[in-house]
Amino acid sequence: MRQEIWKGLVMSTRDTKRQGVYAISVAAELVGTGQQNLRMYERKGLLEPRRTEGGTRLYSDADVARLRRIGELLALGLNVAGIGLVLDLEAENDSLRGELSRRRAGYGKAP
Repeated sequence: MRQEIWKGLVMSTRDTKRQGVYAISVAAELVGTGQQNLRMYERKGLLEPRRTEGGTRLYSDADVARLRRIGELLALGLNVAGIGLVLDLEAENDSLRGELSRRRAGYGKAP
């Protein structure tokens, strides 16, 4: 398993999936947009990055993936409200698929 060193802390790559590790400037650069856009997406409820005790935003790999998805939807012509609806529906769909998989896995087992 690969490990990353960040501010003197060693964490496994698995931990960084949801752990805030990127400052807003780095996250903006990774997705090719401006920092103001990231702040606006947060105000509109499209994502919620972690915050340090001092209030600094820290973006995780999952946040960066979500920002990339937001960019894809913007490129398709959706507005921010439409993007919010799509993201909500995608999350609900993922949840339902997970529930269905769990039920199917348990269906063939004897009680």
